[in-house]
Amino acid sequence: MTIFFLSMALVVILLLAEMPIALAFGTGALIFGLASGSDVSFLLPYAYQTTSSFALLALPLFVLAGTLMAEGGISERLLNFVNSLVGRVKGGLGAVTVITCALFGAISGSSSAAIAAIGQIMIPRMVREGYPAGHATALVACSSVLALMIPPSIPMIVFAITGGLSVGAAFLSTLVPGLLLALIYVVLNFVFLRNVDTIKVEEKLDFQQSVQNIGRSGLKAFWALLMPVLILGVIYSGIATPTEAAAIALVYAIPVGFFIYKGLTVRSFATSFVRSAITTGSIISVLFFLFMMSRAMILQQIPKEVAEAMLSLSDNKIVILLLINVVLLFIGMIVDDISGSVLAAIIFLPVINHLGVHPIHFAAIVGTNLGLGNVSPPCAPMLYMAGGVSKLTLDKYIKPTMKFLIFGHLPMTMIVTFCPDLSLWLPRLLMGIQ
Repeated sequence: MTIFFLSMALVVILLLAEMPIALAFGTGALIFGLASGSDVSFLLPYAYQTTSSFALLALPLFVLAGTLMAEGGISERLLNFVNSLVGRVKGGLGAVTVITCALFGAISGSSSAAIAAIGQIMIPRMVREGYPAGHATALVACSSVLALMIPPSIPMIVFAITGGLSVGAAFLSTLVPGLLLALIYVVLNFVFLRNVDTIKVEEKLDFQQSVQNIGRSGLKAFWALLMPVLILGVIYSGIATPTEAAAIALVYAIPVGFFIYKGLTVRSFATSFVRSAITTGSIISVLFFLFMMSRAMILQQIPKEVAEAMLSLSDNKIVILLLINVVLLFIGMIVDDISGSVLAAIIFLPVINHLGVHPIHFAAIVGTNLGLGNVSPPCAPMLYMAGGVSKLTLDKYIKPTMKFLIFGHLPMTMIVTFCPDLSLWLPRLLMGIQ
């Protein structure tokens, strides 16, 4: 156990020193494996076998499909459609941002992709329309993590594979919390902007004009909106596995991008493959070393010892769940959502099983917590990425960010933790889990 904590401390130090995540975990995994007496020659083939699994093939396919759809002009059409619904009211552009991030999450499964695709359009647009720049930046950063909760979520794929759970059930566990969180952010956006007088509002249309505007933008966005319906439909109807659904999404994205939206060119098509390969390569590198560390931890019975240590602190289920939430929040602050999903599955599933918490319920707890950590200072990778888009210093957007987190994401995290039916209702209804 001492060797494990020293190895994790080294990983944290290396991450804070801005070493690439894969190299930091690789160093920690090798040191832990060698120092604990584990057979490193056994750990390497295990990590290779796990990362080359059929289920994990969904990851690069979803990444590539999302990249192609973003290059093909999907984000702009989604924005225009949502804007036709709620854009002509004070604060409407903020609501458009939140809803579009949620929709884009249903296509890309990545919060960083949501910031890149939506933030680069909406932050300058909101600022031009009189929104405080700090508010616009904070809203994009907080809304981007909806992509972790709206399926198909890449972190949920990784969590399910690591924990030996159903990927489809893990997807569904965060769907209702994600939709509720999106609604909360929409409401908070209107509340926080109620006294801001600089916001410009487009002239309202009469009913007939409004219907025509919604119809036109909806028709243009039809193929974009159909993609998440197609993905989830084939998964939960039993037609395809998540991996096969990812392949279907990729095959769907190519003709839509080239021939319907016409945003894809031969050059951008090739660029999308390169960008997706780089993204996938970085993710798989991290996962490879994390799987090495996970096997070494299991061989040394570290998860069992962590479970016994936590349970020795208290026999109160609420106290243990609160403690797990704090640790998950810290993990989300220092590592990306995918790495955090693996660590959460390795370390806490034994504790969760002992407490009698359903593992699919725990998937929702993990997804919600890691999203909170990804936009919580001091590390807050998604928050700083949004700040990079707006080119603001942290002091300009930290206050509105904390308001969204304290009044929005944090309460939702507690609700998810202590109301299991919220995350278990859909998996039970559609997949029959007990």
